[in-house]
Amino acid sequence: MPTDIRIVHAHEFVKVTAEGQIDSGETKRMLVECASASAPPTQYDMVLDTRRAHVRLSATEVWYLAAELSNLPKPTPRRTAVLCPLKDFDTAAFFALCAQNRGLRIEAFTSFEDAMEWLVANGT
Repeated sequence: MPTDIRIVHAHEFVKVTAEGQIDSGETKRMLVECASASAPPTQYDMVLDTRRAHVRLSATEVWYLAAELSNLPKPTPRRTAVLCPLKDFDTAAFFALCAQNRGLRIEAFTSFEDAMEWLVANGT
Protein backbone atom coordinates (compact mmCIF):
# COMPACT_ATOMS: atom_id res chain seq x y z
CA MET A 1 0.00 0.00 0.00
CA PRO A 2 1.47 3.40 -0.95
CA THR A 3 2.40 5.78 1.84
CA ASP A 4 2.32 9.55 1.44
CA ILE A 5 4.85 11.11 3.83
CA ARG A 6 5.43 14.85 4.24
CA ILE A 7 8.57 16.18 5.90
CA VAL A 8 8.19 19.46 7.77
CA HIS A 9 11.37 21.12 9.02
CA ALA A 10 11.44 23.07 12.28
CA HIS A 11 12.03 26.40 10.52
CA GLU A 12 8.63 25.94 8.86
CA PHE A 13 6.73 25.95 12.15
CA VAL A 14 8.97 27.13 15.03
CA LYS A 15 8.86 30.93 15.08
CA VAL A 16 10.88 33.31 17.24
CA THR A 17 10.57 36.96 18.16
CA ALA A 18 13.12 39.62 17.22
CA GLU A 19 14.63 39.10 20.70
CA GLY A 20 15.26 35.42 19.96
CA GLN A 21 12.48 34.12 22.21
CA ILE A 22 10.05 31.52 20.93
CA ASP A 23 6.79 33.00 19.70
CA SER A 24 4.45 30.40 21.18
CA GLY A 25 1.32 31.72 19.51
CA GLU A 26 2.83 31.83 16.03
CA THR A 27 4.56 28.47 16.50
CA LYS A 28 1.25 26.85 17.50
CA ARG A 29 -0.49 28.47 14.54
CA MET A 30 2.13 27.25 12.06
CA LEU A 31 2.20 23.70 13.48
CA VAL A 32 -1.59 23.54 13.30
CA GLU A 33 -1.46 24.80 9.72
CA CYS A 34 1.03 22.06 8.77
CA ALA A 35 -1.00 19.34 10.48
CA SER A 36 -4.39 20.47 9.24
CA ALA A 37 -3.28 20.32 5.60
CA SER A 38 -3.89 16.59 5.87
CA ALA A 39 -7.54 16.56 4.82
CA PRO A 40 -8.81 13.80 2.52
CA PRO A 41 -8.09 12.88 -0.17
CA THR A 42 -4.54 13.96 0.62
CA GLN A 43 -4.24 12.49 4.11
CA TYR A 44 -0.63 11.70 4.82
CA ASP A 45 1.90 10.78 7.47
CA MET A 46 4.23 13.51 8.67
CA VAL A 47 7.82 13.83 9.87
CA LEU A 48 8.51 16.88 12.04
CA ASP A 49 12.25 17.31 11.59
CA THR A 50 13.63 19.33 14.51
CA ARG A 51 17.27 18.25 14.15
CA ARG A 52 18.44 21.74 13.14
CA ALA A 53 16.18 23.77 15.42
CA HIS A 54 18.04 26.51 17.28
CA VAL A 55 15.41 27.14 19.95
CA ARG A 56 14.42 24.83 22.77
CA LEU A 57 10.84 24.57 23.95
CA SER A 58 10.02 24.38 27.64
CA ALA A 59 7.99 21.45 28.96
CA THR A 60 4.99 23.77 29.22
CA GLU A 61 5.34 24.91 25.59
CA VAL A 62 5.65 21.28 24.47
CA TRP A 63 2.50 20.35 26.43
CA TYR A 64 0.56 23.24 24.87
CA LEU A 65 1.68 22.27 21.35
CA ALA A 66 0.45 18.72 21.88
CA ALA A 67 -2.84 20.03 23.29
CA GLU A 68 -3.26 22.33 20.28
CA LEU A 69 -2.75 19.44 17.87
CA SER A 70 -5.35 17.37 19.66
CA ASN A 71 -7.89 20.19 19.25
CA LEU A 72 -7.60 20.11 15.46
CA PRO A 73 -10.67 19.08 13.58
CA LYS A 74 -10.17 15.60 12.21
CA PRO A 75 -8.51 14.37 10.13
CA THR A 76 -5.00 15.10 11.27
CA PRO A 77 -1.96 13.32 9.86
CA ARG A 78 -2.42 9.59 10.29
CA ARG A 79 0.91 9.31 12.08
CA THR A 80 3.60 11.80 12.96
CA ALA A 81 7.25 11.01 13.59
CA VAL A 82 9.16 13.67 15.51
CA LEU A 83 12.79 13.56 14.42
CA CYS A 84 15.24 15.19 16.84
CA PRO A 85 18.89 15.17 17.87
CA LEU A 86 19.80 12.77 20.68
CA LYS A 87 20.22 15.62 23.17
CA ASP A 88 16.57 16.64 22.65
CA PHE A 89 15.06 13.17 22.69
CA ASP A 90 13.49 13.55 26.16
CA THR A 91 11.62 16.67 25.02
CA ALA A 92 10.44 15.01 21.80
CA ALA A 93 9.38 11.89 23.70
CA PHE A 94 7.44 14.08 26.15
CA PHE A 95 5.68 15.78 23.22
CA ALA A 96 4.82 12.36 21.76
CA LEU A 97 3.52 11.13 25.12
CA CYS A 98 1.34 14.23 25.58
CA ALA A 99 -0.06 13.77 22.06
CA GLN A 100 -0.60 10.02 22.54
CA ASN A 101 -2.55 10.75 25.73
CA ARG A 102 -4.87 12.79 23.50
CA GLY A 103 -5.34 10.00 20.97
CA LEU A 104 -2.79 11.06 18.36
CA ARG A 105 -0.33 8.64 16.78
CA ILE A 106 3.01 10.35 17.37
CA GLU A 107 6.42 8.83 18.14
CA ALA A 108 9.85 10.39 18.75
CA PHE A 109 12.99 9.31 16.89
CA THR A 110 16.65 10.29 16.63
CA SER A 111 17.18 8.34 13.41
CA PHE A 112 15.60 9.31 10.09
CA GLU A 113 15.69 5.68 9.00
CA ASP A 114 13.91 4.50 12.15
CA ALA A 115 11.23 7.17 11.72
CA MET A 116 10.62 6.20 8.10
CA GLU A 117 10.55 2.50 8.97
CA TRP A 118 7.90 3.17 11.66
CA LEU A 119 5.77 5.19 9.26
CA VAL A 120 5.99 2.64 6.45
CA ALA A 121 5.71 -0.50 8.61
CA ASN A 122 2.62 0.51 10.56
CA GLY A 123 0.24 1.09 7.64
CA THR A 124 -2.95 3.04 8.28
